[in-house]
Amino acid sequence: MTRYLLRRILQAVFVLWAAFTVSFVILYLLPGDAVSAKLGGGEAGLSVTPEQLAAAKAEYGLDDPLPLQYGKRLLAALQGDFGRSIATGDDATNMVVSALPPTLAVTGFALVLAILFGGGIAFAGTLTRHRWLGNLLLALPPLGISLPPFWVGLLLVQFFSFQLRLLPALGSNGFESLILPAITLAIPTGAIIGQVLAKSLRTQLAEPYAEIALAKGASRSRVHFGHLLRNAAVPTLTIAGVVAGNLIAGSVITETVFSRDGLGRVTSSAVTAQDIPVVQAVIVLAALVFVVINLLVDLVYPLLDPRIRHRETADA
Repeated sequence: MTRYLLRRILQAVFVLWAAFTVSFVILYLLPGDAVSAKLGGGEAGLSVTPEQLAAAKAEYGLDDPLPLQYGKRLLAALQGDFGRSIATGDDATNMVVSALPPTLAVTGFALVLAILFGGGIAFAGTLTRHRWLGNLLLALPPLGISLPPFWVGLLLVQFFSFQLRLLPALGSNGFESLILPAITLAIPTGAIIGQVLAKSLRTQLAEPYAEIALAKGASRSRVHFGHLLRNAAVPTLTIAGVVAGNLIAGSVITETVFSRDGLGRVTSSAVTAQDIPVVQAVIVLAALVFVVINLLVDLVYPLLDPRIRHRETADA
């Protein structure tokens, strides 16, 4: 188990390093830079001399050779320091960390709704004895996956906010403001979870042990929850770890649609301004959330299926 955990931790460290390195290369290959955009400012008649531009770039370390910039930023990032925002001058790490709680509130609520939505549809669709009802329920996850989140968000605002006037359309005040953004994120996420879980349950339902349990008189619900769920949970847990990590990325669109404070707004502003320190802090944070979730998933695997632990031991 120790080797299993150590291997997963080393993989997580490699993913974080790769996220930092790839984002660094891509951001510096983009045309233009944040310093020029900031000094240009878009103001009529504003002129900047080459000396002023060079001094501003030197202040942010952008005049160093690219390998030297990479080495300095990597060493600083290992200490949690991503530099100062070029657009605002604030500490990039503090900007991202302070914007994280509202985003975690939405994504956490969305994940709970997604599990309830996806799991409920998968169990109801495979548990019912009415084939037409099962087919109808199991057609919902592919539909949910195909719906663009921004379109779903606009529809929810139009119906629940403007027509029924039940929930606020914009803002970050109170629990009510979480509901529509969380539903917007939960629909595609729950649809993926439901589709994978339904497929796994149907596969397990066709196995001999399930048929034997049913033949002995066990109810379908008992077979589902007592026998099938444990085996069907492994592939579902895998995809749940992936989509849970992707919720951070989905929050960028959702928070923009609902005008919420959070990581999405910070990311949108930083990308528009080509604010490299802030963008890199967001990317590494998203990668960190992703690897932590998947590391937890990897640790749960052996608890659900001891054969995974045995395979890891044999491979070692």
